[in-house]
Amino acid sequence: MEKPLATTMEDADRRNTTGLLLQKGAHDLDVIHWLAGSRTGLVTAMGALGVYGRVEDRSPGLDERFDPERNWPPLGQRGLNPVIDVEDLSMVLMRLDNGVQASYQQCHYTPDYWRNYTVIGTEGRLENFGDHRGSSVVRVWNKGRRDYDADGDLVVAVPEAEGGHGGADRALMTEFLRFAREGGATDTSPVAARDAVAAAYHATMSLRSGSAPRAVPPVSPEISAYFAI
Repeated sequence: MEKPLATTMEDADRRNTTGLLLQKGAHDLDVIHWLAGSRTGLVTAMGALGVYGRVEDRSPGLDERFDPERNWPPLGQRGLNPVIDVEDLSMVLMRLDNGVQASYQQCHYTPDYWRNYTVIGTEGRLENFGDHRGSSVVRVWNKGRRDYDADGDLVVAVPEAEGGHGGADRALMTEFLRFAREGGATDTSPVAARDAVAAAYHATMSLRSGSAPRAVPPVSPEISAYFAI
């Protein structure tokens, strides 16, 4: 999975965020776990601060990076955070507990901004194109091997929804309020959130220790049982 994105001022300082694999990537690792039906048990990662650390124009409290006249090209940006010590390019390899293998990449200086997921299994491949309301589709290739085929065998439009994050904010709050009022099973659990954060943290530690593989410990059986749904 590849995710191009831009950082915010507070994200630039690892004292505030540990790293962007955690601050930004935990959301994507959570999605990977959900799609694969398992958690990450082993990670190795590499990355670098290859671009934004070379930008010399730093202005405390000034955020001009999203001004179209000033935010391109990346090395020509102005008003960046005085402290930038998190990686702007990261790559992670993961082995999930059920045997699924996954990769995750972040690039913070790409010109476009969207999440891209590709899933390859025994019955074919699927990939999303775009992640914005009204313009996103999921393409599926499942009719046998062939040469390059940009269209695929099936195209599914992502439904439009009102509200932030393509309607997800409303759905999230609706689920939370229902649980608070009525109780019962939920679609996910704090353990899933913790597993995504743990994978992101250990990936960051691997990145900063020569890509040494790191085991991602699970929660205790007692905690897992408490939050079981």
